[in-house]
Amino acid sequence: MKIQKHRLIGDDGMAVPFRETPNKGGALVPEYLVMHYTAGSSADSAIAWLCDARAKASAHLVIARDGAITQLAPFNRVTWHAGVSQWAGRSGLNGCSIGIELDNAGQLEHVGGRWISGVSKRHYPDEDVLIARHRQQPASAPPSGWHEYTEAQIDAALAAGLAIVAHYGLRDVLGHEDIAPGRKTDPGPAFPLASFRARLLGRADDQPARYAAATSLNIRTGPGTEFPTLPNSPLAAGTVLEVVEHQGVWWRVSIPDASDDRDGEGWVHSRYLQSLN
Repeated sequence: MKIQKHRLIGDDGMAVPFRETPNKGGALVPEYLVMHYTAGSSADSAIAWLCDARAKASAHLVIARDGAITQLAPFNRVTWHAGVSQWAGRSGLNGCSIGIELDNAGQLEHVGGRWISGVSKRHYPDEDVLIARHRQQPASAPPSGWHEYTEAQIDAALAAGLAIVAHYGLRDVLGHEDIAPGRKTDPGPAFPLASFRARLLGRADDQPARYAAATSLNIRTGPGTEFPTLPNSPLAAGTVLEVVEHQGVWWRVSIPDASDDRDGEGWVHSRYLQSLN
């Protein structure tokens, strides 16, 4: 992907779909990229709301769960995605950042044996939920349910983010939770922000995303319950793991502290992982 005249251009040479939001301000010289989740029920509903003047909110891009990207404003115009925010001595990050919204329900409530969005009231299956503690929560806090992002979304966000960071020479890549701690929790623990940031900035400290087993956890030879468990299964709660590969909710992980290299890598279900990044 690349940027031309402050529009995102796909690998096919065509600009991504554009739907102009009225919720924008004046000229923007971006310094940061800020990642968000929509907390809604679909990309279409998020786009419709962010293009409604009553919302008084917007972003530059919305990325659907299938990876489809819609641009709502040119990258040289202020959008209203950050709200009350502060970072590195700057306040009001709307005036110096590009915002990307990912279609994701965010934090979920477990009610009657089902995972429910507190905003849309939509239900989500167990396989689409990661159980983890937000990095801003104290260690004594119980883990929560978080809506998983899709591989297609993360891949699209990486492609768009790489183009944006390179074109504008951005200083950093942040989560909404970084610039509005205590008020916002997005993009949350289901989004690999640490490795995403390192990939976009091209820094030497690009390390695999690290997680811990939130409970006793089976580790398998392949991505699914049909695959046999490894001899070192189950892993003890608290075992530190590094993510190597994603196949939906099944993640291939390595065990940095494994004493036997043969059992140092396998597949686990991501809902039982807790982010350490």
